[in-house]
Amino acid sequence: MRDAETTLLIIEDRGKKNLPLEDVYRRLYNPDLYLRAYGRLYRNEGAMTRGATEETVDGMSQEKIRDIIEKLQCERYRWTPVRRTYIEKKGSTKMRPLGIPTWTDKLLQEVMRSILEAYYEPQFSPHSHGFRPRRGCHTALKEIFHTWTGTRWFIEGDIKGCFDNIDHTVLLSILREKIHDNRILILVENLLKAGYLEEWDYRPTLSGTPQGGIVSPLLANIYMDRLDDFVGTTLIPRYTRGETRRRNKDYVRLIAKIQKLRRDGADEISLKPLKKEARRIGHGDQHDPDYRRLRYIRYADDFLLGFTGPKEEAEEIKVQLEQFLRDHLKLELSPEKTLITHAGTEKARFLGYDIGVNRLPADGKSMPGRIQLRLPIQKLEAKIAKYTKDGKPIHRTDLRDGSDFSMVEKYGSEFRGVGQYYGFAKNRYWFHRLQWVMGQSLLKTLAHKHKSTVRKMARRLQAEVYHQGGMRKCLEVQLEREGKEPLIARFGGIRLTTDPLVNIEDRLADQDRTPPPRAELITRLLADQCELCGSREEIQIHHVRKLADLNVKGRKERPSWVLKMAALKRKTLVVCRRCHVAIHAGKPTRKPTASVE
Repeated sequence: MRDAETTLLIIEDRGKKNLPLEDVYRRLYNPDLYLRAYGRLYRNEGAMTRGATEETVDGMSQEKIRDIIEKLQCERYRWTPVRRTYIEKKGSTKMRPLGIPTWTDKLLQEVMRSILEAYYEPQFSPHSHGFRPRRGCHTALKEIFHTWTGTRWFIEGDIKGCFDNIDHTVLLSILREKIHDNRILILVENLLKAGYLEEWDYRPTLSGTPQGGIVSPLLANIYMDRLDDFVGTTLIPRYTRGETRRRNKDYVRLIAKIQKLRRDGADEISLKPLKKEARRIGHGDQHDPDYRRLRYIRYADDFLLGFTGPKEEAEEIKVQLEQFLRDHLKLELSPEKTLITHAGTEKARFLGYDIGVNRLPADGKSMPGRIQLRLPIQKLEAKIAKYTKDGKPIHRTDLRDGSDFSMVEKYGSEFRGVGQYYGFAKNRYWFHRLQWVMGQSLLKTLAHKHKSTVRKMARRLQAEVYHQGGMRKCLEVQLEREGKEPLIARFGGIRLTTDPLVNIEDRLADQDRTPPPRAELITRLLADQCELCGSREEIQIHHVRKLADLNVKGRKERPSWVLKMAALKRKTLVVCRRCHVAIHAGKPTRKPTASVE
C-alpha cells in the first residue's frame, strides 16, 4: 500500500508544479492502487449491486486484479455498458437516470480517479467545492458568509442538463492539454462511449459523463474548471476595482457631530441614538462609481456570483457567462433558474439555503451588508409534510415492525441530518416546530406498536442530555449489551441556534463508532489463506450486504462460515474458491487443516 501512496504523491507533486502528466498509463499496472481502491469501495452499498453482468464485489481476489492489469498491458480492456435505472430526484417527482457499472469497471474507475484527482486537485479553483476532498456544501456556504459582505446583486447560475450534455470532444481536448499519454486518453474515451442498457436494450452515449460512474464527478470538475478559470481570470478582474468605498458624506457629518458633542461633555447615553443612526447609514457610499466587487462560488453544476455594482453590469456578466458556456463548453444556462436577484430585498437560493444581506435596519443593531443564510420556509414545510396529515402528526406504518431502538435511531438520525445541514441558518430555531412534529410522530408510532398512549410512551422514553453548554430534553432508548456499554439511540437533545462555525458530524458525541481501518481487509487478502479450511489455492473474498442477512439467531444448525462471520462481526470472509462455491450452493465447506484454528 505504501507504493500506491508514493505513486500518488509523485503525481500530486507534478500537479502542484503544473507540469504535464506523462506515461500515466503505466501507473495502472500497479496492483497496490487496486488494493487501495478495493479498500475504499467494498463498504459502499452499491458494491453488492449488479450492473449489466452478474459480477459484484463478492468473489474479489488478487487474481482479478492481475487479470485487469494483464488486459491493460495488452491494451484489450473493454468497458461494459452500464445498467441504467431511474431514481426519484430529490425534492421533485421527476426521475433521474442512474447508471450502475460492473464491479471490475468500478475498480478500474476508482484507480483512474485516484490518479487523475492527485494530479488535477492542486490545480482546481479554490472557489469550486463540489465532489472534492475536504470540501462540500458547508465549505462553500462558509466562504459566502465570511467574504461576500456588501454584495448588492446575486447572479444565480444553473446549467441545463450539465452532466448529460458534456461534450466528449471538448472534454478530451481539455484532458489532452495536460495529459501527454494517448493510451490513457483512449481509455477515457472508450469509457465515455461505452453506452448503457435500458431494459436490456443497448443505447450509445453520444454526450455526457457516465451517470453513476466513479470517475464521472472528477471528469465533470475537469470540464467545469474551464468556467472557473474564465470567471477567475477574465470576469473578476474586469468587474473588480477600487480598494475601498469612498466615505458616505452623511456618515462623515454624523461622526463629526458625535465627536463635537463628546468634546462638549455629552454623556454616552445621550449619544446612543446618533451612534445607532451612524451604524444604520454605514460608512461606505453604496453608489461609489469607482468601487466594484465580483465574487464567485461553484458546487458541481450550480454556481453563484455576488456583484457589488449597478444592475446593468450584472446583466452584462450574465450575458458573458451564457456566451462562454455556449461557445467554449457547448452548454446552456437554464432560463428559469438563472436569475439576477437584488441582495437587499430578495433571496438567492443556493445549496438549499436562502442567501441575502442585512438591509439598513431601523434599530441600527445589526451591521448592514452582512451576509444572511436562512432556512427556506418551503424546505421546512416539505420536511413537516412527511410526518403529518391534515396538519396533524401521524404514525409511520413502515416502521411499526421495527424495534424501539431502531425507531428512535431512525427519527434521531433524520432530525440530526437536517438540523446539522442547516446549522448556519440564522432562523435555525424554526426547527423547533419540526422537532415537535417528529417527536409526536415517533411517540404515535411507538404507541401504535405497543397499543399504548403517547403520554405513556413519552414518560418512558423521556431523558436529558448535555449539548453545547446545557441540558436538553430528548427521547432515548438504551440497548443493553453483556460486558459492554449500552448502545444509545436518541431523538432531539440538540441546541437549535445558528452557528456558522458548527462542526458537522452525524453521530452521538458519547459513542465511538469509528470504523476499523480499511487496511485490515487488505492484510487478510494478502495473507492468501482461506479462513475456513487453510487452503492457499484461488483465494477470494466472500461478501454479504449486512450481518442481518446471515440470520444467525433464527437457525438452529448454523454453517461454520456463518459462525465465523458472526463471531468476527465482519461482512467479509477470506475463503478459497472451493469453499466459496460451497457457501453459495448451501453445501458444507471443507474442514480446517491442522494449521488453521
